[in-house]
Amino acid sequence: MSKAASPAAPEIKAIFDRIAPIYDRLNDRLSLGQHRIWKLMAVKWSEASPGDKAVDICCGSGDLALMLAKKVGNTGQVVGLDFAAAQLAIAKQRQAIKCPTVPMSWLEGDALDLPFEDHYFDCATMGYGLRNVTNIPLCLHELCRVIKPGAKAAVLDFHRPSQGYMQAFQQWYLDNVVVPTAQDLGMKDEYAYINPSVERFPSGREQVKLAQAAGFSKATHYPLMGGMMGILVLNK
Repeated sequence: MSKAASPAAPEIKAIFDRIAPIYDRLNDRLSLGQHRIWKLMAVKWSEASPGDKAVDICCGSGDLALMLAKKVGNTGQVVGLDFAAAQLAIAKQRQAIKCPTVPMSWLEGDALDLPFEDHYFDCATMGYGLRNVTNIPLCLHELCRVIKPGAKAAVLDFHRPSQGYMQAFQQWYLDNVVVPTAQDLGMKDEYAYINPSVERFPSGREQVKLAQAAGFSKATHYPLMGGMMGILVLNK
């Protein structure tokens, strides 16, 4: 794993506030719509059920939280938490259109200091957030703390593939597709952060060890897209 310096939390927050207006559109273009399939997989692995209290940490513009809402239904509850106010504002707008009847709340907060009681949620998700926190072990500890015994959480994120040819393809894709596409939308500098953030991110095997140390009874990492993506499934 690279020893490149990690940006401070205020810098990361500023990036996500700036990219909020184009975040969903760019994700669709860059993944050819596949990110929605990966998110559905994460929600399925969280085992969200009707009536559950669910949380989506680092919820961004609300994709995973809205998918959770469809699972928990009108008798359930979903909380979306993010530190970027601009992303939360978009999430609220989307909820009003897509899922107006399910009880949902959107909180500006810190994934390293979750404003919830112990053992509060029945399930949890996190999409593209763990890679961006400044303290991964603490984030996993907080995630474990706020879900109930026996509950599950699913964490979706980018990864650096272990195989050399997939690493080369990923680097080519970042350099020749991701950053130029972001540049077309005036967000080159904001999306250039992805490459160093993937370099710093622990491998799936390392994430499993960190999750077990954080208190989860079981942790399984499922690589996707040749290892360029992955979902960490956690049991408390």
